[in-house]
Amino acid sequence: MQIDARTLARAEVASDAGRSIGPNAIEILASIDAMQFAIEEMPAAREVAPEDLLAIHRVLLERAPNRAMAGRFRHKQNWIGGNDYNPCGAEFVPPPPEEVVRLINDLCSFCSIDDLPPLVQAAIAHAQFETIHPFEDGNGRTGRALVQVILRRRRLAPTLVPPISVVLARDRERYIRGLTLFRQDQMAEWLEIFAAAAARAATLATRYVELVAELRAGWRGQLREASSPRADAASWAIIEILPAYPIITVPVAVAATRRSKPAVNHAIRELVNAAVLAPVSESRRNRAWEAAGLLDLIVQLEAGAA
Repeated sequence: MQIDARTLARAEVASDAGRSIGPNAIEILASIDAMQFAIEEMPAAREVAPEDLLAIHRVLLERAPNRAMAGRFRHKQNWIGGNDYNPCGAEFVPPPPEEVVRLINDLCSFCSIDDLPPLVQAAIAHAQFETIHPFEDGNGRTGRALVQVILRRRRLAPTLVPPISVVLARDRERYIRGLTLFRQDQMAEWLEIFAAAAARAATLATRYVELVAELRAGWRGQLREASSPRADAASWAIIEILPAYPIITVPVAVAATRRSKPAVNHAIRELVNAAVLAPVSESRRNRAWEAAGLLDLIVQLEAGAA
């Protein structure tokens, strides 16, 4: 599933406002929710349990057309590639369904140990999860969330989500080849692919944070030139939280800055005049504003060009 960052950001705002959005956007937003649930709701010190994987999967598919399978391990054989009717010609056939629970229990025990380097543990756990393929759908997305759970649990990435999935998606053939090598007991080759992706992700994330800081400094300069509001004005507070909200609405700004609605409305007008914010549409209902330049940086990050 693919959707550009600007369309996705606008879809999220529309969804929050109760408006209908496309099925592709719904599933991708659900994937983000599942990732956020995984890293925020699973305490770092706790062992990983099968119920955790089921909970992540439930969040992932609870709004999908196939929501009936959400939060349930598969009870029938599945396969990757080939045709929809039988596994003849399939690129990979996972273990039979009666083995899934046993294998997942074993995987969770492995995810809960602390005597391997965290990156090695995350790489092996992800590849093993994808090999078990415990769900009828959503295995890739759940498996990528599991990577972040391990990195956070082991305190290698306690406060950020390194965009490893972005890097793997940029070279999908290499990623698939790595999983195949893992299944052929060529562990070192898979670890090299995963470690290289993690290193690239860390570089991208670091550069992205630097670029966002530069962008925010530019916003402050534009606001200072345009109106130079008081030091405690709501417009400065909105600039501080904008990196988390590429497209912002009045209710979101009120909640995030804890300022009054009139103060936020006045601040948004100031920021529009300073070219920090731009209206997403001319409609007077459900108004939203885009932060100048921020989504362009996110697009660069996704392209691996930050």
